[in-house]
Amino acid sequence: MNATAPTGAARLKGLMFDLDGTLLLSDRSLGNYEILPGAAELLTELARRAFPFVVLTNGSAYPPAEQAAKLRGLGLPVRDEHMLTPSSVAADLMVRAGVQRALVLGSSGVGQALRDAGIETVHVGERGERDVQAVYVGWYPECTMKSIEAACEAIWAGARLYVASDVPFFATKQGRTMGYSYAIVGAIRRVTRAPMILTGKPSLHALRFVARRLGLRRSDVGVVGDDPSVEILMARRGGATCFAVTTGVMAREEWERQTGLRRPHQVLRHLGDLLESVVPEIRSK
Repeated sequence: MNATAPTGAARLKGLMFDLDGTLLLSDRSLGNYEILPGAAELLTELARRAFPFVVLTNGSAYPPAEQAAKLRGLGLPVRDEHMLTPSSVAADLMVRAGVQRALVLGSSGVGQALRDAGIETVHVGERGERDVQAVYVGWYPECTMKSIEAACEAIWAGARLYVASDVPFFATKQGRTMGYSYAIVGAIRRVTRAPMILTGKPSLHALRFVARRLGLRRSDVGVVGDDPSVEILMARRGGATCFAVTTGVMAREEWERQTGLRRPHQVLRHLGDLLESVVPEIRSK
């Protein structure tokens, strides 16, 4: 897995970037960011070349527009419509399924994409918390047993369980940090045995949403990420091309040990390698 272009890379017509561990590292509170080397330069050049890209994070704490604004403030040229979260995917799936009301287990920004799509959201302790068609679990550091119980009651009453992320940890400046929704959903499913609809990576729902947002087929999309069980697995399952970085949860030697659906098509030495391996037909003259 060297820096040469994988077979078919030159035909790619759009890119999807992971956020944490790929373009930046945050602290564990998600309140402080450090842009990773080459990220701003790469996205700026892609924008200059009019090469389509989106950013899809598994983080759901902030609404997409708010997250995009934060990134632009750091120097990453990510437009509002190019910033995607699991809530973006959840809203799309719920609208398609006819969901009109959802119980949200998450911080204030988790349900904004649902509300923007016309779905009424309620929180634990509010009237009618069981009278919903869906339970949506996202970033929720303040989750209590009362919240888990309310979710179980809604599911027993017929609501379907939607989940932003089923990833146990993600990369931060302090190292691997636990994914809250993973732990919360573990408790809910242990009690209810309910199946879950995963809206974040590595769900194919997420990859399909990315492809539609880019206006491309999945086979025309390149996925760039730091986690073999998240971005790489999603890309492999969905027929996309996957690129791995070494700035997140995996060092290069760890990537070399990956096999099967967790093995990337290419491990990047530097994010800038994408300019030559993916878009050589429009490289700068």
